[in-house]
Amino acid sequence: MKEKLRCGIVGATGMVGQRFITLLADHPYFRITALAASPRTAGHPYKEAVEGRWKMACPIPDGIGDMIIHDAANIDEMKELCDFVFCAVDMKKDEIKALEEAYAKAEIPVISNNSANRWTSDVPMVIPEINDSHLDVIASQRERLGTKRGFIAVKPNCSIQSYVPALTPLRKYGIKQVVVTTYQAISGAGKNFDTWPEMVDNVIPYIGGEEEKSEKEPLKIWGNVHGGIIVAADEPKITCQCIRVPVSDGHTAAVFVSFENTPPREAILEEWKNFRGVPQMLGLPHAPEQFITYFEEDNRPQAKLDRDIYGGMGVTVGRLREDSMFDYKFVGLSHNTLRGAAGGAVLIAELLYRKGYLD
Repeated sequence: MKEKLRCGIVGATGMVGQRFITLLADHPYFRITALAASPRTAGHPYKEAVEGRWKMACPIPDGIGDMIIHDAANIDEMKELCDFVFCAVDMKKDEIKALEEAYAKAEIPVISNNSANRWTSDVPMVIPEINDSHLDVIASQRERLGTKRGFIAVKPNCSIQSYVPALTPLRKYGIKQVVVTTYQAISGAGKNFDTWPEMVDNVIPYIGGEEEKSEKEPLKIWGNVHGGIIVAADEPKITCQCIRVPVSDGHTAAVFVSFENTPPREAILEEWKNFRGVPQMLGLPHAPEQFITYFEEDNRPQAKLDRDIYGGMGVTVGRLREDSMFDYKFVGLSHNTLRGAAGGAVLIAELLYRKGYLD
């Protein structure tokens, strides 16, 4: 058994940073050796920095509360403490992009939860079950950065994981058009009902930047590595609306889809049932045993009942039926802070580890 790799969490005090801590506290491959955040909290014990702001259901894991927070900008200090970092900072995009690249150039691999580098052409944006082959572009990225170990890999937007996994095995039938409406939990904004009481008994029909991400990011995921960059797919056409709803965790998607060669319903259900990726084949620690689970009940999936399937890393689907305008419609659900955020990033790190990119 290899010695566990030392990992740092940059942006450790935020909700996603907290989730990273709970997922990594007893990880078989990694151990937390550095926590970093803004200069305001640097130098303070972690438990003091998050006092009154710890949003996880479980307590702060043993050994974490007394760790002293480092300044995220002090990369030389972080380099001495960790072999790679997870990044989940709350900063302007240009600042995040510069920070992540600085870590990579310092030979510290970065697995990012942020959106700043998602459209950098040689940065893989990965859902491990779907496009693990995009990791091949890391060689070109390292050449551009002038690094041997350092690179950036990113996790896609949390909401698309409620429908992109379900659409992926159906692409063989020639998906032409997709219409999606996502109903997104408040934890996607880093909040809960205590900190956002305005969301109680309320629906907000706008989430800044989400619709563009929802329409474009799937095309990069479905693209190919060519000439040292990732070339996005041209099709299908996707249009999306994103709505904030009074749910604590779990993003739901209502999906309408049309095909060049329309499959029978039974074929779609078989595709979902049999859809496995490299994480399942490798038995990665956070890989769900069943990537997509279909419910036959008319009232499933439900966020409260189904978001935690396989530790929140599985995707659930239901209500597949023929549509009067499109070929089919269905409902998807994924846990936005687990599969869609920290858990998805940890699964990427596990894949990178097993493929040797973190050696």
